[in-house]
Amino acid sequence: MSIVLIAITTLLGLAITFGALLGYAAVRFRVEGNPLVDQIDALLPQTQCGQCGHPGCRPYAEGIANGEAINKCPPGGQATIDALADLLGVEAEPLDAEHGESKGPQVAYIREEECIGCTKCIQACPVDAILGAAKQMHTVIADECTGCDLCVEPCPVDCIEMRPADRPLNQWHWQAPLPDKGSLIASDRSGSRLL
Repeated sequence: MSIVLIAITTLLGLAITFGALLGYAAVRFRVEGNPLVDQIDALLPQTQCGQCGHPGCRPYAEGIANGEAINKCPPGGQATIDALADLLGVEAEPLDAEHGESKGPQVAYIREEECIGCTKCIQACPVDAILGAAKQMHTVIADECTGCDLCVEPCPVDCIEMRPADRPLNQWHWQAPLPDKGSLIASDRSGSRLL
């Protein structure tokens, strides 16, 4: 038998042995996660803004599962607090003003003509939603921006502002038409509408 065949057979045997050991260890020593934390985390807005006092939404979900207050998430607002209260079977409380106020979904906007390319906003963004390079113009990828507001403060020239986010396609609807000021709608005694 040639040396190459022996080397290949030896490596194949080692690969199968270590693969089996890793497979056994994965099953035997598997760490079960807390399903309640997963459910809470799914309800949080995933902005990773830190306004709740935690470095992200997952640590806040773990804190809630351990008994922490559910009203510390300004990006989620009252809707998230109500959903968490329903999940946990507790009474919904108003948003804690100490952590900020709910402004609805927002997205960062960089006034590009004022940007000096300092990269401080890129370093502050927890989700890498800002593109740019040193001494070059920066811009925000709106679909990736979570509206955490962490990029606004480090900007030395105040060229970043938060704007209301466009509604996602699944929440978009036609605006109701405004009534024409020239036409009046009246009803006769039978209830039919007359113009």
